[in-house]
Amino acid sequence: MNFTQKQSEYVQIIEDTLNKSIKIDNPYYISLKDAMQYSLMAGGKRLRPVLALAVAEMLGKDLNEVLAFACSIEMIHTYSLIHDDLPAMDNDDYRRGKLTNHKVYGEAMAILAGDALLNLAYENMIEDAINSSNSRKLEAMRLIAKYAGALGMIGGQVIDLSSEGKSIDEDRLKTMHRLKTGALIKAPVEAAAVICGVTDNELKLLSNFATNLGLAFQIKDDILDVEGDIENMGKKPGSDALCEKTTYVTMFGIEQSKKLLETVTNEGITYLEQFGSKAEFLRDMAKSLVERTG
Repeated sequence: MNFTQKQSEYVQIIEDTLNKSIKIDNPYYISLKDAMQYSLMAGGKRLRPVLALAVAEMLGKDLNEVLAFACSIEMIHTYSLIHDDLPAMDNDDYRRGKLTNHKVYGEAMAILAGDALLNLAYENMIEDAINSSNSRKLEAMRLIAKYAGALGMIGGQVIDLSSEGKSIDEDRLKTMHRLKTGALIKAPVEAAAVICGVTDNELKLLSNFATNLGLAFQIKDDILDVEGDIENMGKKPGSDALCEKTTYVTMFGIEQSKKLLETVTNEGITYLEQFGSKAEFLRDMAKSLVERTG
């Protein structure tokens, strides 16, 4: 099975699980369910949950052992996008080729839908951990909470907001993206690895791989914000310039950013050497993110 086929197989498992995850039947809450479902099932690469499943399979474990955690991370990611698109944040009208949540359901419902998805993520992980004999799932939850919180994704968003319209140095830029984008890419890799019972050295290697993958993902995003188009990206490019944000492109230029993207990706792939041919999918995924157009 080639990379595209395997990726599609993972995505289908994730889509099927996510589609059944919002169990709200009370008619008083139907508008909330609709808003949650609207963003959660809006498509996308499903990069984060795919990473969790791929790590589990590479380590020879049953995908069901990490599936609830993989999908919960996607819920956390989706909530962050709903809130990120709000007028008080990035004020975006489109996401994945569709109107953003607040444009369809209003700002108040969008906020509540995001809050509900965040809580549902933890409900699902806790339920899965309670019903499992795998005590390592508690540590996986701790990691996910850390990477999604004030010292992770949210902290990165704070740096981003406070940096708009300002000239920032390279260290601040790297820190911002390591947290805002990279933290939720490390979360599925590390959580899946912990659940699967890896050694300390294996966890370190996978963590380093995920760090580089997150950085490469952000550099590519910065490049696409200049060179991309709405058809492939699902939203208007050029938002970084409008918000006067410092990016890898504004700091290093397009050509240097492309070289940096290649260097960071190749370095990340080296951390998978110990896992041999079993890590082929993760290697191919890293390469595919370099070539993506959206």
